[in-house]
Amino acid sequence: MKYSIQVGAFGSVTNAANYTDKLNAAGVDAYFFLDDSGLYKVRIGDFPSYDRAVRYAVNLRTRNQIDDYFIIRPEDYDYNFRPEDLERKGIRTNLVKTAHKYIGVPYRWGGESASGGFDCSGLTMVVYKLNGLNLPRNSRAQFDHGKFVLKSELKPGDLVFFATGRAKRVSHVGIYIGSGKFIHAPGRGRNVTVADLNDSYFVRTYMGARKYI
Repeated sequence: MKYSIQVGAFGSVTNAANYTDKLNAAGVDAYFFLDDSGLYKVRIGDFPSYDRAVRYAVNLRTRNQIDDYFIIRPEDYDYNFRPEDLERKGIRTNLVKTAHKYIGVPYRWGGESASGGFDCSGLTMVVYKLNGLNLPRNSRAQFDHGKFVLKSELKPGDLVFFATGRAKRVSHVGIYIGSGKFIHAPGRGRNVTVADLNDSYFVRTYMGARKYI
């Protein structure tokens, strides 16, 4: 990680997401994540120097696209994105905690929010996004872009994939939480829930696992 610009910290994920979407729509490379403090922080960019970050922030402020800001230096990051650091800083634990928060939320095809519901890949994408990690939007792309992991070597936060349709290809995804369990958005008329990988249905439809950390 290099230098970035912090432009907001919100107690509400909705407010953070709305602000991020507004900036993205204006062509600003903004993102948000759930910090250890419990706040959703909105940041911009990945700049090679402090001066470049400041110049960009001043330009945005001159155009009234942001208000107050401060520059995040590389040493200020809560974690960076090398796998060994992510493990040490507990990102896997945070992914599981975030997923647990959505248990009980109704399934909705195309859904990407607690208020509007989740489909399976919308759930995994949002859980990762809230922890500062980006995933592709659909389950097949999440499967294709992740790194292969053996079922016997699954760790909390890894993604597990299934072929739940007629075609023998990936059509469903969940987040592994440990002890043979995973959290997923099961389908129409059901809510986000915990399921068991050893259930006969999931044993039969299991297609593999992928890791992004």
